[in-house]
Amino acid sequence: MDTLESTPLRWYGESYPATDAPGIYQALAELDRPCFIVRTPEGIGAVAEGRAAASGTRRGGAAGLPLLAAVAALPAHRLGSPEFRSAHGVQHPYLAGAMAGGIASADLVIALAREGFLASFGAAGLLPETIEAALTRFATEIPGLPYAVNLIHSPSEERLEREAVELFLRYGVRCVEASAFMALTPHVVRWRLAGLRTGPDGRVLAEHRLIAKISRTETAERFMRPAPAAMVSALLTQRLITPEQAELAKYVPMADDITVEADSGGHTDRRPLPALLPSILRLRDTVQREHRYPAQIRVGAAGGLGTPVAVAAAFAMGAAYVVTGSVNQSCVESGASKAAKALLAEAGIADCEMAPAADMFEMGVELQVLKKGTLFPMRAKRLYELYQAYDGLEALPTEERVRLETQIFRRPLDEVWQDCVGYFSRRDPEQLTRAEGNPKRRMALVFRWYLGMSSRWSTVGDPDRTLDYQIWCGPAMGSFNDWVTASYLKTPGNRRVADVAQHLMRGAAFHTRVAQLRTSGVRIPAAAADYRPVPL
Repeated sequence: MDTLESTPLRWYGESYPATDAPGIYQALAELDRPCFIVRTPEGIGAVAEGRAAASGTRRGGAAGLPLLAAVAALPAHRLGSPEFRSAHGVQHPYLAGAMAGGIASADLVIALAREGFLASFGAAGLLPETIEAALTRFATEIPGLPYAVNLIHSPSEERLEREAVELFLRYGVRCVEASAFMALTPHVVRWRLAGLRTGPDGRVLAEHRLIAKISRTETAERFMRPAPAAMVSALLTQRLITPEQAELAKYVPMADDITVEADSGGHTDRRPLPALLPSILRLRDTVQREHRYPAQIRVGAAGGLGTPVAVAAAFAMGAAYVVTGSVNQSCVESGASKAAKALLAEAGIADCEMAPAADMFEMGVELQVLKKGTLFPMRAKRLYELYQAYDGLEALPTEERVRLETQIFRRPLDEVWQDCVGYFSRRDPEQLTRAEGNPKRRMALVFRWYLGMSSRWSTVGDPDRTLDYQIWCGPAMGSFNDWVTASYLKTPGNRRVADVAQHLMRGAAFHTRVAQLRTSGVRIPAAAADYRPVPL
């Protein structure tokens, strides 16, 4: 262990410092107590009690040991922003982000809420009655505890976004995580503004908290600024907000929190967090100076956060909070099937690939999925190539159509179209109206059937469709698997979502301590410097 040369202070205490790697690790891992690094006759040691005093001071006749460095107590909850914890009523600056289709399940949200963490219910892609059932459970099982619900941008099915907001308003949802937005829509603006009122002291209160997940500066800026005046005026004209709310809109940003999403599972631009986060923080500071909001917009980090070292790095870069995703869906409480969880638990860092997204198929938008153990990425890409090359199903070459019907869809395309008709007749008839006389649009809906069903097959664990599983996943999953290889968390059945969150946060505090000592000139032995998950 390399150390500082000068030692102007000495350490005094009751315990003798540990000089072996396990003992040093234990001293560092006692996060609620300060840690002292000292020189002993046996070598460099660490201890989690005592006090420091100037050289020459004697205590009880003892001269003390030379003090090389010290770090203060660092409970995990002290990482990040205390304002985030206060605003959301949680104990930790940590959010389990939404995973669509209920993969971020009601069980997952409830389990985290009970342990002081914020979690976002994966409402995207679910029927209204399913979302209602989850909201009813939250009211019954975690009354008064905070939670969020996902609102995903649906440019191809505007009705879904509108109905989701109406449902949130009806059930009194207080926190929404907005994702995949490329621009503001009247629906997300309506939800934000419908929670505005004036407090007794005259301050503007935003009772609808909005967490916007972004990966581009231009999108971030839209959520950092007040709602566009034209949208506010239109909502007022439609009587969807009150005159007071329309007036107050100019004093608050659209979002309280901005999540900077880097290389994540699902919708992602795969941008590196060390490049993206500082840019968004600078933008936040610029907008903050311009508008002089009473409360600063908080900026969090997401994407690639699958180990304590990664979480610690995010906080070190200035993140107010961290967001996890991929690692949560391999946990017991997630809505993913056992078959999908088994595949996720074997994923490596390089086992992800981009594939067309069902909700933005025609726009060419892609999302990141698991490629190990499934043919979905390759098959989905082929569908998009055919969509670009041909004007409709009827224009497909015979051999291509046969290949689709036998290998991918496993049924006649005409039957798939009839399924689409039945589905959209119930859910969004406008989709069928847009497809009338438009073979290209009809082709898109049929191809989107496969993209949508592939995620359902993975969620329910259809054994006949394993090679078609669409599993949203980022490199954080592989990083997590590598970290827990020699621990009890290697087995998916042992992965409890709150347990994983606790370890990531505790480990982040541990590695922050190691980094603090490193900047003081102390080098901790490798065997004592890596946080290891053990049952809490």
